[in-house]
Amino acid sequence: MQPVVEILAPDAFGLWPVAEVERFSFHALGGDLSPVEVGTAIMGIAACNDGDFDPDGPPRPADPLGSFLHGLLTLDPLIVSGGLRVTDTSTGVTFLPGCCDGLEDWRDWHRFIDDGSPLWFGHDPVSPVAERFGDTVRLTLDAHQSDSPLIELPVTELCALLITAERDLANFLALVSDWASRHLPDHAHSVTAALARLFDLHGPDVPPKR
Repeated sequence: MQPVVEILAPDAFGLWPVAEVERFSFHALGGDLSPVEVGTAIMGIAACNDGDFDPDGPPRPADPLGSFLHGLLTLDPLIVSGGLRVTDTSTGVTFLPGCCDGLEDWRDWHRFIDDGSPLWFGHDPVSPVAERFGDTVRLTLDAHQSDSPLIELPVTELCALLITAERDLANFLALVSDWASRHLPDHAHSVTAALARLFDLHGPDVPPKR
């Protein structure tokens, strides 16, 4: 299980160094990323929130960097295309995040374990779903296909995977703090705090996600 961000890269991005990645590809987050990979992930997250979604919010800065970071630093709640990707290494089947439950909602997996209600990640034409049957979790890649590939695992294993995924997010956040101090010195604290709220990984200086 890996937390991933779907990269919706703007054209000709030049505000900080980023890797060349395929548009709409998933970028895994963790503590082993290079600086350019951290920059790519932050670009993807900021791009998801780069819009005039709040007409009553503060005005968008005129400078290109401030303008691009505006949504990330001012919107609440933030959104991120992506989620938790699960791969069955024995079969090669991969359960990909859908369009209806982004990375900002990753803790929905814990609620799914607690109450057992199906967790839907998308809609037609592809509808990934997680279902619990007693002590077994079934991850179906497309609930509308009777022969859809799926992954089955014990609830206890899913709980362990979620702990690992949260550790990946925390380790990525630590990289963000260092990366931002080097590449976005005027926005380092604000960017780090925004991502901490987004991932619901708050500390004493970061208020919890509402």
